Amino acid sequence: MARRFAYFGKGITVGVALASSLLFAGWAAAHNTGWVVPPEAKKLKNPVKATPQNLDSSHAIWLDKCAKCHGEKGAGDGPEAYMYNPAPSELNSAHMMGEMTDGEIYWKMTEGRKPMPSFKTELSDEQRWAMVNFLRTLVVKPVAKPAVKPAPKTAGH
Repeated sequence: MARRFAYFGKGITVGVALASSLLFAGWAAAHNTGWVVPPEAKKLKNPVKATPQNLDSSHAIWLDKCAKCHGEKGAGDGPEAYMYNPAPSELNSAHMMGEMTDGEIYWKMTEGRKPMPSFKTELSDEQRWAMVNFLRTLVVKPVAKPAVKPAPKTAGH
C-alpha cells in the first residue's frame, strides 16, 4: 500500500513540473520573449494616419497574408497556427499590444522572425505602417466592470 502512495506522489510531482513548464511556455509565447527590437526602432512614429480607405486595404492584406496564422480576429488561432513554434502572437491582446510602440510593430513586420516572414519587400513602407493602424483595431477592449453602489443606509443605523 505504501508503494502505491509513493508512486502516486511521484505522479503528482511530475504533473506539477509539467504544468509549470506549460505555464511558462505559454507565458513566453504570449510575450514573444527573444524578439528584441532595437531601441531606435521602438522610437519610430507612424507617419500614416488611419483612414477608412487604408484600414480597408490593410484588412484585405491581413486576410491574404496574416489571418492564416494569426486568425481572422488576431487571436493567434488561424488554421495554420498549430504548425508553428513559436506560436503566432495574439495580436488582439490589449495587454501585449499596449506594451508595443507602433515602431516595434512596424519593425517586427518589416524584419520578420522565423516562422513569421519579413514583409520588407512584399509590402511598401506605407502599407506596413497602415497595417500597424489596422492591427490596433483588432485589440479586444476589456469589458468595464459595473460600479458597485454601496447599500443604502436604513433608518436607525
